[in-house]
Amino acid sequence: MKVACVQMDVQQCMKQKNLNKALSMAAEAAEKGAELIVLPEVFSTGFCYENFYRIAESLPSPTLENLLCFSETRDCILMGSLIEKAVVVKDTSEKGIAERDIAEKSSPENTGSKDRKDGENSTFYYNLGFCIESGKLVGTYRKTHPFKSENSYFSKGDSIEPILLKKHKLKIGFELCYELRFPEVARKLTLAGSDLLITTAAFPNPRSDHWKTLIKARAIENQIPHIACNRTGKAPDASYFGGSAIIDAWGEVKADAGHKECVIVSKLDLNHKEEVRDSIPVFEDRRTELY
Repeated sequence: MKVACVQMDVQQCMKQKNLNKALSMAAEAAEKGAELIVLPEVFSTGFCYENFYRIAESLPSPTLENLLCFSETRDCILMGSLIEKAVVVKDTSEKGIAERDIAEKSSPENTGSKDRKDGENSTFYYNLGFCIESGKLVGTYRKTHPFKSENSYFSKGDSIEPILLKKHKLKIGFELCYELRFPEVARKLTLAGSDLLITTAAFPNPRSDHWKTLIKARAIENQIPHIACNRTGKAPDASYFGGSAIIDAWGEVKADAGHKECVIVSKLDLNHKEEVRDSIPVFEDRRTELY
């Protein structure tokens, strides 16, 4: 499969400008034969906290509608993340109230200023990873590990499962940025049968050495191809080094984006991981009774 990463400079809160750039760069990737194209984390807005509640989008999202059209026209897979507004409608039936009360008491998502009440409804905000295949939204992933200030705005997702590509018959393990630092996430996705790992990120300076080490480590330890797509450029409170890469199941970097805006494309042999696992049988040798 030919895969691509769009490494772009995301303009703070400028949704239409970022969307236009992302579509233009994705078109470049598609023209080079890419079947799977990955965009950076919150590619359409950046972490636009100054206008956070205004720029968040409910599904069906206008931004996703544009990506759906592109994916259908180009017959490709698109992945990335955006800021989601999720409204939960209150169930006023006796059974519904009882079930909701239990859920609210047990859910870690219902804490902090990021959750809002509006009459009978509750509103939650998520860093939403999306996967679009040939014009259809085939899966989403709500970031489970927000980083520092993200916790003041985003609720935490509560599920880590691969996304199934229906047309390509593949399972994709999907994680967002900070989650690179939690090897349990990639390992859980791998044990669940993922064929490749995708990380979409806004990983900032000065941690480029950490990024380079972690993205290779996740591929090597799980013996799985890894597409790690980071942004570049500047935001009001951070700058970004890029460093996006396409890595095979052996840990070899097949393409590296460097520091500037660009599109990288490479062919990945998705069956290579079986050869790697036969060579070094990590998964057969795991001592699951000990850990």
